Amino acid sequence: MSDEPLSSSGPRLFVDEALGGGRELKLPTAQSHYLSGVMRLKAGDTVRLFDDRTGEWLATISDAGRKSVTVTIGAQIAPREAVPDLWLCAAPIKRGRIDWVAEKACELGVAKLLPVLTRRTVVDKLNLDRLRAHMIEAAEQCERTALPEMQEPVTLAKLLDSWPADRQLIFCDEEGGVPLASVAKPGAAAILIGPEGGFDPAERERIRALPQAVGVGLGPRVLRADTAAVAAVSLWQAAAGDWR
Repeated sequence: MSDEPLSSSGPRLFVDEALGGGRELKLPTAQSHYLSGVMRLKAGDTVRLFDDRTGEWLATISDAGRKSVTVTIGAQIAPREAVPDLWLCAAPIKRGRIDWVAEKACELGVAKLLPVLTRRTVVDKLNLDRLRAHMIEAAEQCERTALPEMQEPVTLAKLLDSWPADRQLIFCDEEGGVPLASVAKPGAAAILIGPEGGFDPAERERIRALPQAVGVGLGPRVLRADTAAVAAVSLWQAAAGDWR
């Protein structure tokens, strides 16, 4: 697959404000430089913009300076896509690997990415802006019009104490469980992935005590945390999400 946005109407970019037909919009400096300095676009050229609110729009460059590009919003190309109500609750892991998880969560259609701090979590500080930037880049390249909601890290205890009564919690247990596809069902759901060292016995007991939780296995092989996250989301999407 190419790393370039798939477009016959110019580059595709995320804009963090609501778009609408007829609006004139001055793009941020970095995007302006990309369009005018890197892509060499000029007045009259078109770009595609999406905002994670209203969908995707076609825009025409009305002014193209080296550091400032202004566009006029035209027709709406598509509304914001609907995504399944799936959360990915994952313990933070090393930089690079957690960036990859954020990127793939966006590509696979996760509604919310929720970092969970466990007793064996090594990484306790996350650059949420960097993770969001990786999700935006993935969305730009993969024709997404929706981004996962990014939540501040929360401890496992706090997460479980406030768990919604109507949301299934699919607990990926390194000690095994039932096949994920056998328990995945449409509706509100979440997938819980532990840190590199796994959950400790007390945490595992606390999770399994939650009525909404079901322990699942991910096959006969040991998976790293980032691989487990992608595998679990893929299995859920195929069994209960919008891949059916």
